[in-house]
Amino acid sequence: MKRLLTIVVMVMAMIITAEARTYVMSVGVSRYQDQQMNLEQTTKDAKQFKAVMENHTKNITILTSKYANRANVLEKLRAICNRAQKGDQIVLYFSCHGYAGGIYVYDGGISYETLDEELSKSGASVKVCIVDACHAGSVGSTATSGLPSSKKVIYMLGCRAEEMSAESPLVGHGFFTQALLKGIRGKADANGDKQITIMELFNYVYNDVQHTTAKMEKSQHPQLIGSKEIAKEVIVSWD
Repeated sequence: MKRLLTIVVMVMAMIITAEARTYVMSVGVSRYQDQQMNLEQTTKDAKQFKAVMENHTKNITILTSKYANRANVLEKLRAICNRAQKGDQIVLYFSCHGYAGGIYVYDGGISYETLDEELSKSGASVKVCIVDACHAGSVGSTATSGLPSSKKVIYMLGCRAEEMSAESPLVGHGFFTQALLKGIRGKADANGDKQITIMELFNYVYNDVQHTTAKMEKSQHPQLIGSKEIAKEVIVSWD
């Protein structure tokens, strides 16, 4: 009997170990080392993204404002990349200032090349990098060597390379993040199967952002850059 119980426990442990995991890092910078760069909604964006993803995973790291400095962001990212194994998923989210070729965290810039390089080292099967920042679409430009370097990395971006990513006190978020949160909460589930693929989420976000920014002087055009096969992967699901 003891032998049977031991075997059952071992099998259950193997099943639990083999279960795919999702690792999330949510980064938002409202208060910068250079106070002239301060933003209003970005920390709130990161906190809300964390909150909505808590319904799907407990493996979440959040960094905001002074804690979202370059050293911390890269250290936490490397730790997640090391932990994630084949079958796992990494979801990065950034709400902050951006520049052509990267993002500005609390005390300086991090290039998309650096993010892509760190992600490409991980054994995770799916890596999603979501960026709500100005010029985010520059991920796919020649300035960033035609990222992504790995077929397992896909980028969901708030705007084109030449565009700004707007935030609004009336909305309480960036327009891109507002659409993203609504989509993850279920509105992006186009076929009602209780699973939202990366492509389903992007399609919902794109249409929502186009609608909400249509009357602005300069509208936003979210971008999806990466493998079409990865775009078919499920980013969140419900039992």
